[in-house]
Amino acid sequence: MSEKDVLEILGEKVGLGKSATVSFNVAKLHTQNTIDVPVIIERSKKPGPTILITAGIHGDEINGVEIVRQIIAKGINKPKKGTIICIPVINMFGFIHMDREFPDGRDLNRVFPGGKKGSLASRVAHKLITEIVPHADLIMDFHTGGADRFNSAQIRIKKGEVVLDELAEVFGAPFVYYSKNLNKSFRNTSYKLGIPMLLFEGGKSFNIHPNITNTGVNGAKRVLHHLGMLKARFKVSRPKKSCVYISESKWIRAKYSGMFKASTTINSYVNEGDVLGHITDPYGSFNHFVKAPNDGYIFNINQSPLVYQGDAIFHISTKLAE
Repeated sequence: MSEKDVLEILGEKVGLGKSATVSFNVAKLHTQNTIDVPVIIERSKKPGPTILITAGIHGDEINGVEIVRQIIAKGINKPKKGTIICIPVINMFGFIHMDREFPDGRDLNRVFPGGKKGSLASRVAHKLITEIVPHADLIMDFHTGGADRFNSAQIRIKKGEVVLDELAEVFGAPFVYYSKNLNKSFRNTSYKLGIPMLLFEGGKSFNIHPNITNTGVNGAKRVLHHLGMLKARFKVSRPKKSCVYISESKWIRAKYSGMFKASTTINSYVNEGDVLGHITDPYGSFNHFVKAPNDGYIFNINQSPLVYQGDAIFHISTKLAE
């Protein structure tokens, strides 16, 4: 077996046609218990691309973890050619504590590329970037909306990237949202390394939503099928609707604090002046109608029953890509 046929990752060598689960760990709990982050590797006998599928960068984004779990449980991660590496939970510390951040209070997605001698989150980012990411030809990273903000199923990519445009269309989420790569994020660091990433957003924290899960799993299957990596026993469905490309958007924020209820639905197209929801007080003396400031698609809704003045309550498109 030639050297190029052997994948050496986290100290373990995995040959073509082999499977392995290796441990990605950086630190122990304060009780000295080891925290093992399983990295699940499946290799075909036939050479091909290496796809890295990740979730759980934020410990509270359970729906992303569920998508990757289903990809593994259904055997979708066993490729017809090439290699698929799955990490269902990157931030195992946050996942255990049901917390978005690391125990050091840092957001893992704001410390990349990290450092060997930095904070706990920084060390995890560094190990991911130096020991796993360089093997990948493509990354699919699964996220959800933060707090009670429910995201439409969407792919987020940087505008002007031909390869990502093609793959986003293949994925088939209801929306493609063109957004800049945030500084020190996993996506931006991968971009600088020349590794394309499809970032999926859908649902909200501490929640598993079947429609979001199905969209994520089906999208991953379409991409793998497009790359010739999906085994023939899996059916590939067509997206129910054509994808909407959003190039500009804005948040509608609460003008008042109070009890909040949305009356519009996620994914809906609204016209300027349409009532989207209302904010009231507990005493029945106040009722403020939240109206659309422009025509556009509603692709995020705050589902919290209580809001404060200035809270983001709706995300609306302001300009669609041609």
